[in-house]
Parts: sequence; C-alpha cells; structure tokens
Amino acid sequence: MKKYLVIIIAVCAAFTTLNSCKKTGGLINPLSDIKNLAVGSYLVQDSIINANLNSTSSTSTVGIVVHQYPAGEEVNTILLYTTLGTSTDTLKWKLVKSIPYTIGSKATLTATTAELAIAFGVPASSFEPGSIFTFFTRAITKSGKTYDVNNAGDNGGGGLITGPKYKAAFAFTVYVVCPFTGGMTGDYIVIKDDWQDWAPGNLVHVTDGPGTNQINLSEIYPNGGTVINPLLVNIDPVTGTASIPKVIYGRYGGATSAQYTAQGTGANDVAGYVFSCTGFITLSINQSGGGSDYGANKLILQKQ
Repeated sequence: MKKYLVIIIAVCAAFTTLNSCKKTGGLINPLSDIKNLAVGSYLVQDSIINANLNSTSSTSTVGIVVHQYPAGEEVNTILLYTTLGTSTDTLKWKLVKSIPYTIGSKATLTATTAELAIAFGVPASSFEPGSIFTFFTRAITKSGKTYDVNNAGDNGGGGLITGPKYKAAFAFTVYVVCPFTGGMTGDYIVIKDDWQDWAPGNLVHVTDGPGTNQINLSEIYPNGGTVINPLLVNIDPVTGTASIPKVIYGRYGGATSAQYTAQGTGANDVAGYVFSCTGFITLSINQSGGGSDYGANKLILQKQ
C-alpha cells in the first residue's frame, strides 16, 4: 500500500476548496486523468488525555494528542469543533478553538468545561451527567484546503475514517460525569431492567455499601430469592465510573437451586456509572447461572 493519502475528487462541484475538474478531450470519467487526483492530509491520534468531562468543575479537561500523517499535505491549523451527541452535520458544530500546527510536531487538542460552556453559550451546569459530546477536528493545510470527517472519504470498515488501521483523529467522544460523593441509600424507580426481575416503574431500594465508594444492590437481585453474597458496586469517586467484580450473589429457589453470578460487562469489570449528583444509576451486568450465560443486561435506576 502506498504511504500517502489520495483524496479522490468524485464530484467536482461538491468541494469548492479543491482543484476544480473539467471534462476535456472527450474524457467522461474524471478519474482517468491523474491531474484530477490530489494529495490530501489527515491527523493521526497518538493518545487520549481524558474522555470524562466533570460537569461540576470549570477546569475539567478532555482531549487527545495528534500529529499530521507525514506523507500528507502540510497542515497549518487545526480547528476543534464539538456537538452534543454524534451528528456530523456541521451546522450543529460549535467552534471551541483554533490550534496552530508545526509540521513534525504533536498537537494537544483539549477543551475544558468552561470552554465548552462558552462555545455553546450556556452555563456549564446545564451539561447533564450521562450526556455525550463529540469533538470533530478540521485540518487546514498551508494551501488553504480543509479536511474533516465530511470530505475525507471512507470505504467501509477498513477505511480512513472508520477503520482502526489508520488511527485517524477526525473525531473523538467524551462522557459527561460528576464525582461520586455517596449518600445513595433510598428508593429508586426502575427505568430499565433487562434481567426482568423488575418492570419499568417499579420502586426498588438501594443501600450504600460497607465501603466508602460503594452501593449495594442486594435488595434488587435476586428479587424474591436468597442472597448468598452482597451484590456490591465499586465506584470511582472522581468520575462515578462503576464496576462490579464477579460475585455469586444469590439463588431464586431452594438451597439446591441454581446459583446466579453477576459481573460488570466491560474491561476491568466496568459496568457503567453511578452519579450521586443526580441520583442516576446505569449499569450493564453480565448475568449467568444454572450453566447458562445470559450476557449483558442493562439496569437503569433514578432516585426518587
């Protein structure tokens, strides 16, 4: 595979910033003339600085580190945009900042809670924990051309934008969180329970765990059964990230009935988030028992 990026100008009128193409000499296919191809540029992601935005701190910082792909056209400036959600519609993007770029260097693309609030023209307190922001990059080359997720081109799962091989930094997402401060004991309304011990609208009881940064779900699972071990959720006090270490939590029948096990579905047993600032719990729990693995089951609760 050649070590440079070629942007194919498939529709002449679509990108006014690129060299215009014109059918001459009887050529019908613009790709039949090498003059209608151009070397493009893109940013490579080196590392993630932070993907959790603390809505309660104006200095909370999220971002990534990037560099220009060496064989591309030289990048002069990087524009950092963001939107609430994941839309690639540029009309929904808000400009956060412009970052000068020096060829051969690495650029740090960051945004604070305060900077996002300015970009959206709203107070930072309006950023609800559990929300997702998508940041988009736009590379501006020294010739004035621009490249972002909307004009870089892709060819499915192995492409420049969606394929993992290129490590392209056209976009990155962050999750709005708040610190865990405890005090979660209380009644919660069930929003979702894939395990179907409870129906949406049911009231359940959650208690604080024996540990400082824990909650106990033993009054939720097993509903109507026997608790063998407490179903504890460990919570990162900085981000509210929740994990559930593998535990045999109970059985639904008599002493000889099947024992059931719960575990966070993500890496390192991560299951989701517990936000004490809003009384919101969202967990993905792997349930298994009786020789069967029932996979990931979502549990979403809201404190009353």
